[in-house]
Amino acid sequence: MPADFAAANVAFVSTPSPVPAVRPRRVALFVTCLVDLFRPSIGFAAVKLLERAGCTVEVPPVQVCCGQPAYNSGDRATTRAIAAQVIDAFEGYDAVVAPSGSCGGMLSHHYPGLFDDDPAMKARAENLAGRSYELMSFLVDVLGEKKVAAARYDGIVTYHDSCSGLRELGVKDQPRRLLDSVEGLSLREMKTPEVCCGFGGTFCVKYPEISNAMVGEKSADIAATGADTLLAGDLGCLMNMAGKLQREGRAVRVRHVAEVLAGMGDLPAIGEPERG
Repeated sequence: MPADFAAANVAFVSTPSPVPAVRPRRVALFVTCLVDLFRPSIGFAAVKLLERAGCTVEVPPVQVCCGQPAYNSGDRATTRAIAAQVIDAFEGYDAVVAPSGSCGGMLSHHYPGLFDDDPAMKARAENLAGRSYELMSFLVDVLGEKKVAAARYDGIVTYHDSCSGLRELGVKDQPRRLLDSVEGLSLREMKTPEVCCGFGGTFCVKYPEISNAMVGEKSADIAATGADTLLAGDLGCLMNMAGKLQREGRAVRVRHVAEVLAGMGDLPAIGEPERG
């Protein structure tokens, strides 16, 4: 869904990608721009989780942005050009998996409509859409994973449900089921885990005052849990909340859920300086 609508917490009916009849084995990772540029460890964690689940994972080197910034700004021509590149790059894989609900939703929900005037491209976009998944949903709903192996995280965590993953793809219980198998981890829910953090992609740029007020409320809700760690499945949301928590001096570490599930919770948290 366009990020401005997600930020407004409009009640959309989620439509997750269908579960394929044959278990996917050859999986392509859609890395996402933010993961590539700001937090590559999320990509490595995703590969680790997928390989442990029995998948052969490839990262197409020619992949580009999913096109959300252009799409949310109304630039359909640029979005179409970007989408065509992505469709080319990810042809032939059993599944395409993104460690992000917003990017996953872009591929699975919005690409086909970009090519309503081009039947051939629309068919290719629909084919990609039917093979595209958010990481937590893919692990639980498609691969049937019920727990993660050899993961430990000593701490109290709280979980934020990012708008696109929750409202568009139905990602809610899946990460919590997997977190339940992590040794040493205790989950303490916020009062409003489903309320937007105020990021919303271009929303925080267009409406910074509103965005800041929203993330301020989210920060207070996080702190009220007493958790020492905040988890979520979208890096944009995590960076937004990490920034606010740090500016307010709150001692809460911020991580992507894949990092904890993959046993990579000892890395510096989002916003913390690199070690050595």
